[in-house]
Amino acid sequence: MNTLRLVGLARLMKWSLMPALSAGLLAGSVAPCLAAEPVELALRQPAHASRIVLDLSKRQITLMRGEHQLGAWPVAIGDPKTPTPKGEFAILNKKVNPIYVTHKSGQRRELRGPSSPIGDRYMAFHRNGRGEFGIHGTAWPHWVQIRAAVSLGCVRMLNSHIRQLFDAVDVGTRLEIRS
Repeated sequence: MNTLRLVGLARLMKWSLMPALSAGLLAGSVAPCLAAEPVELALRQPAHASRIVLDLSKRQITLMRGEHQLGAWPVAIGDPKTPTPKGEFAILNKKVNPIYVTHKSGQRRELRGPSSPIGDRYMAFHRNGRGEFGIHGTAWPHWVQIRAAVSLGCVRMLNSHIRQLFDAVDVGTRLEIRS
C-alpha cells in the first residue's frame, strides 16, 4: 500500500471508526471489523468518482467528487503567448519536493521545496512539443492571489492549496480545463 493510500486510510479510519469505537466503549465491547468494509469501499470510490475542473475564465480550480465540490482555489495560468492547454486530461504523475533546475546564474542550480518556483508539490497532466504541463505551487503567491496569466502554461496554486488538492487525488484523476 503506498503512502497516499495509507494517509487516506488513516483519515478514513479516524472518522469511520470513531462512531463504532464510541458505541463499543459505551456498550463495553469494541468491534473494529465493522468499519473495515466501508473503509475499503471508500478507498476504491474516489479514483473514478473524482475530477478536477479548471475554469480558465474564472482562474479557479475545484475538485468534484460526484456532485460535491471540494475547494474552489484561485490559480495563475499561462500567459497568452504560452497558454494553459484546454481539454480533457488526467493526472500523469505526482511529485513531492520536485526539483526545479535553473541556469540563471550561468551555472546549473537545483531548487526544491516551498520556496522553489514550483513549490513542494507538482502534478503533471500533459506533455507536448512545448514540454510538460503541471499543476504546482509557487514561490510567488501574489500572481495566484491576483489570478494572473503569467506562466509558461502551467497552473500555479498557493502552496497550501496545492497540498490539499495533491492529497485528495490519485494519479489518473480526470482534469477538465475549460474557458
